Amino acid sequence: MFSKLAYSVFEQSIKDYHEFDSVDQPINNPFPKDKFEHLLYLKNWIDTVQWHYEDIIRDPQIDPVAALTLKRKIDASNQERTDMVEYIDSYFLQKYSHIKAKDGAKINSESPAWAFDRLSILALKIYHMHEEATRAEATQEHRDKCQEKLNILLEQRTDLSTAIEELLADIENGDKFMKVYKQMKMYNDDELNPVLYQNKK
Repeated sequence: MFSKLAYSVFEQSIKDYHEFDSVDQPINNPFPKDKFEHLLYLKNWIDTVQWHYEDIIRDPQIDPVAALTLKRKIDASNQERTDMVEYIDSYFLQKYSHIKAKDGAKINSESPAWAFDRLSILALKIYHMHEEATRAEATQEHRDKCQEKLNILLEQRTDLSTAIEELLADIENGDKFMKVYKQMKMYNDDELNPVLYQNKK
């Protein structure tokens, strides 16, 4: 099951990150570059670092100059995240390139890689909600509320994993077909963002 494999890789990435818990920690991807797991690990590592960027930038005492620098890092991370999704979709396009879609086959509202993107973020939510549900210095009320939220997240993981497996099965059976659009982000492109291209004049 692809979803089970992906989630286990996401968990490993999150665990590895939190051994040092530093956004400046270099990645040490344990999977060979020619393996699907390598892409999954890298995807989640980007998500995990960005998760902590987002925590840091919300510090009300953050220095404005540091916040601007961090905002630039978040923008770059968002671009990397999108690029990784497209790499993962390329994997699935290649994997199912021999499948002929049936007459009447339908397109899904999201590609497989964007579904895995949601699973990666969900893995981070589960990890951090579990931390809050078991945080010793928190009140019992806080822990109970976080446990309730964690239970919902775990249910969501089951549902999303099932949906991913059904989508991949539908593609493999020809009942659905993949159609991937490049995200064409504009804010990082100095030819498309008016603030950037006006500064080039």
